[in-house]
Amino acid sequence: MKKMLVLLVIGGLCVAFTSGWDFFSEEKPVYIPPSIQRPLNYFKLGFGKGSNTYLQRDGINREIPYEYTAVKASNGEIVIAPNCLQCHASIFDNKLYIGLGNTTIDFSANQKLDPKKAETAEELLKNLDPKKFEAAEPFLKVVKTIGGKLSTSVRGVNSADRLAALLAAHRDRNTFKWSMEPLLQVPDQVVPTDVPAWWLLKKKHAMFYNGFGRGDFSRFLMASNLLTVNDTAESREVDSHFSDVLAYIYTLKPPPYPGTIDRKLARTGGQLYIRNCSKCHGNYGTDEGYPNLLIPESVIQTDSILFRSNYQSDQFIDWFNTSWFAKGDHPARLEPFNGYIAPPLDGIWITAPYFHNGSVPTLEGVLNSRKRPAYWARDFNDTRYDLDRMAWPFEERDKPEANTVYNTTLPGYGNYGHYFGDKLSDKERKAIIEYLKTL
Repeated sequence: MKKMLVLLVIGGLCVAFTSGWDFFSEEKPVYIPPSIQRPLNYFKLGFGKGSNTYLQRDGINREIPYEYTAVKASNGEIVIAPNCLQCHASIFDNKLYIGLGNTTIDFSANQKLDPKKAETAEELLKNLDPKKFEAAEPFLKVVKTIGGKLSTSVRGVNSADRLAALLAAHRDRNTFKWSMEPLLQVPDQVVPTDVPAWWLLKKKHAMFYNGFGRGDFSRFLMASNLLTVNDTAESREVDSHFSDVLAYIYTLKPPPYPGTIDRKLARTGGQLYIRNCSKCHGNYGTDEGYPNLLIPESVIQTDSILFRSNYQSDQFIDWFNTSWFAKGDHPARLEPFNGYIAPPLDGIWITAPYFHNGSVPTLEGVLNSRKRPAYWARDFNDTRYDLDRMAWPFEERDKPEANTVYNTTLPGYGNYGHYFGDKLSDKERKAIIEYLKTL
């Protein structure tokens, strides 16, 4: 393919780069225009001085782990429920990083939202404390209905997109009333995702891996409320607070790389990055800018199952785009696309494994497709992190073994595509990886 010098003007910013694809072909990157957000009230979040190890919360949450929150139900009973940090926070080097995707989570074999555990809890509460059962019943009802349909093939990936589809299938789009029988048909396949870092959101004009989340981001952030909400009256109350949540997310920053950086090599890597990567992933330093480009499937060539699943389900998109979420002063909408966003790379050093499905354990593998193992296993009890490789310790395997080995031959778990780094030499890849430590 012939290369060419391309001048791209985005929002008044002129970016020059050498294109590795033909911009005059039918398949070319698509710019995402900004999504209008409601006014955000920026604030400083405090957690009190309780004894909790990581959040230092007080009051009724003083002894509650960071990924759960104790709340008072309408009948006055205290209910402990999972919160956003189940997926969107992770412990690294004995410190909690809010906004870092949780790659240790286990959705395999019904380890999350287990319907059998919900049934057991229901029976116990009915007999021992009817008031507590009344408070917990809405959540238990949901878990019993959909909890057994979220299992991933391996540990470490997330089934959030499957959860969204199931919740929509059981909620009336206008009232959010729960239906024990599904109102939409949900495919059997559970498509895995890797949880992106929250601190990337402030640069993005659209949410989700294929950029189909447009409009008010707060509406998407509060969608997990469908787990427990009774109706849209409650959703309006929740909605009134979620601009604060988005404002908080916008304050998050990636942690700086804590290891030693070869600054000379990183400078060389920075020049290589500008020539080979910045056209999609953006510039850093004095010329910082992010292009917000959707990359077509024919160009990126990564596993397409994710954007072809509920991301392109006519009934799911119609449900959302005609639901309560798409109405009012701050509506949201879904716009499908055949491909994925090229994400910002801020703090990429701490976000292993890589790709939208977490299929590549190292950054070297991202830049060199020959270094991607077909089967690999991570010891989830090993909390060490390889700062040089920017990866969790793992072992290559010869074959899949239940849910303990990542199997890239499964649909949705593929590690192919993004071949742009294959043309580079080992020396050039090493320099770029050194530069990525500085982002």
